[in-house]
Amino acid sequence: MGKVNVYLKRSFMIVLSLIAVCSVFMLGFTLFIHGYHYQNEEMEESNLSGLHSMYIISAITLALALIGVYGAYKEKKWALIVFAVGMILGSLFMIFLEVVGLAALKSPLGEGIKNHYLDMLPLTNASESSIDSMNEIQMHLQCCGLDKGYLDWGYNIPESCVCDEESTNPCVAGPKNSSLSEHMVDDQPVMIYNETCIPFLIEDATMSVRNALGLLLGLTLFWVLSVVLCVFILCQLRKKDDVPVVVYSPEAKAGNYTVLADAAEYN
Repeated sequence: MGKVNVYLKRSFMIVLSLIAVCSVFMLGFTLFIHGYHYQNEEMEESNLSGLHSMYIISAITLALALIGVYGAYKEKKWALIVFAVGMILGSLFMIFLEVVGLAALKSPLGEGIKNHYLDMLPLTNASESSIDSMNEIQMHLQCCGLDKGYLDWGYNIPESCVCDEESTNPCVAGPKNSSLSEHMVDDQPVMIYNETCIPFLIEDATMSVRNALGLLLGLTLFWVLSVVLCVFILCQLRKKDDVPVVVYSPEAKAGNYTVLADAAEYN
């Protein structure tokens, strides 16, 4: 079995350490998200399936990284082969996810988001959880309503539609015959957000998908790098150790030997 270059081994183990740290971070983040949604009782079936997938991916990646570290440290071929095969399959799966994500960006992603939120209309008859969700969206995105602006709320326009002093989105005067009239000072109208929320929701979702694809691409390239280093180590392990060259002296070739005395002379 050949000898592995020490710098190659160190580089490989550094890459594996970073992969292990990323796996632990992803596992902890998944636990946090799971606990947050479980506490607020907002977990849907699709979100739960996604969390289970993140659990499996992070756990398998962490296990493969540990196997790879063991194989590199002990120079065990079977461990390095298991790591390489597992990472190749994982890289192919990540590439598949990236293709699906790119297809989602090219497909009418906005239409799906728009239809999802338009099903909440009319907001006057929406559930309490939907209203709380809309209040958070309106405060965060500085918008009001979904389709027709503040008209979607009817008479009961929430305070989350009221323009903030540091608002960057355009504002308009709210109707005087709404629930916001009680906040009027000196008969001055209350300013509310003019933009509807659906365009901002679509833009926010598109940006999230692009960021996720960029993160997946970075992780995939990192995994491919670990596989390449692992293959180099396996190639060096397959090399045989150098056998010292046997040197024959001219005397040995000429048969220059000394004849021993006959054993019968000593009898």
